[in-house]
Amino acid sequence: MGLKVIILAAGGGTRMRSDLPKVLHPLGGVPLLEHVVTTAFSLNPERVLVVYGHGGGQVRARLDEIHVDWVEQSEQLGTGHAVQQVLPALSGEDTALVLYGDVPLIEARTLQRLLAATGRGDLALITAQLEDPAGYGRIVRDQAGNVLRIVEDKDASDEERAIREINTGFLAARGGALRRWLAGLKNCNAQGEFYLTDVIARAVGEGSAVHTVSPRVNEEILGVNNRLQLAALERWYQRSQADRLMLQGVTLIDPDRFDLRGELSAGRDVVIDAGVVLTGRVALGDRVYIGPYSVIRDASIGTDTRVESHCVIEDADIGPGCRIGPFARLRPETEIDGGAHIGNFVEVKKSSIGAGSKINHLSYIGDTTIGREVNVGAGTITCNYDGANKHRTEIGDRAFIGSDTQLVAPVKVGAGATIGAGSTIVRDAPPGELTLSRTRQETRKGWKRPVKKGRE
Repeated sequence: MGLKVIILAAGGGTRMRSDLPKVLHPLGGVPLLEHVVTTAFSLNPERVLVVYGHGGGQVRARLDEIHVDWVEQSEQLGTGHAVQQVLPALSGEDTALVLYGDVPLIEARTLQRLLAATGRGDLALITAQLEDPAGYGRIVRDQAGNVLRIVEDKDASDEERAIREINTGFLAARGGALRRWLAGLKNCNAQGEFYLTDVIARAVGEGSAVHTVSPRVNEEILGVNNRLQLAALERWYQRSQADRLMLQGVTLIDPDRFDLRGELSAGRDVVIDAGVVLTGRVALGDRVYIGPYSVIRDASIGTDTRVESHCVIEDADIGPGCRIGPFARLRPETEIDGGAHIGNFVEVKKSSIGAGSKINHLSYIGDTTIGREVNVGAGTITCNYDGANKHRTEIGDRAFIGSDTQLVAPVKVGAGATIGAGSTIVRDAPPGELTLSRTRQETRKGWKRPVKKGRE
């Protein structure tokens, strides 16, 4: 007997009012469908089958690296019809688990309880109690509490709409029974669709017991139909991540203004200020401080480093004891060694900065290797692009680069060299020497500034 996970992801998502298929809209930086697929694989299934339809090309292309079986639903005729598309892959001895590509936060432990409940019969459901159940199918039970059927909101009577227990759509069933129930579905309803929920009444009619389990929290079973619902689920998801990190010892100055859109590993006594956004894979060493409104993607930041406010760091490796910012930008393939300072309005790209070096103000460093204990003055630019190709600049240990200097690559500045302020360096500067390029300063005595006519 194998577990086959069926993920329904064929809906058009018209209420999203978007050219992007609904299941590809991101939650926490990850497409809705990818959340569900990841959870499905955590159950160690024999196969994961994704039923796709609307925008299928985009969906398959976006998740091309995820090894699922794709099943097309060329006509969207309801959830029952969607599950019918996978019947050729479902044997009578299998257990089928039905998930939804637009319900991203269902937890694996809830699904494990659902599968365990299926072991006591042919069918099990996840149901939930909602304060406002409008729009959801209602669970209709008999006086003994046994499930009789599910009635969709649009087909329900006033008495049935008063029921607060709702169908979440998640179900698990024996393959043979599910095949039998699906074969008898009819579309005699307000939508003219084949409802998967109608299998419950068929199961009850055969005398099968229908078992139910409930989620840990109702956010697990909330779907996304419009951008309001997506935003609400995003905030709940972010707050749950913030709570988890704080319990692990991370200080979040304002957990309601924190976004993790990827994975974070953090050492001891890390402090993250308000408005920080972390994406991709981010690693923070012990006692790292991240200032407010900084954005960090795919970066490693060493112990005791401070990232001041409003910095943008992407694909960078920063050593221990550094000071970054405020208002610094570290672009991909940047490596900063321990104790270095990258100051305000400094941009570094595809460069390595040696230990103890300082670039404190208003500079651009691109395609550059900087040694240890180098001082780069304000307004320095490495001119790395000639209009067609990129070239590299090399600056040796303990060099001093004066303010407002342009280093026109390819060029080398030797160890211990000094570059005079205001220089344009187009040839290699020897180590230990002063190199500068300036026109001679002169004063013109008696010169008068021009004035407008009529004001003499």
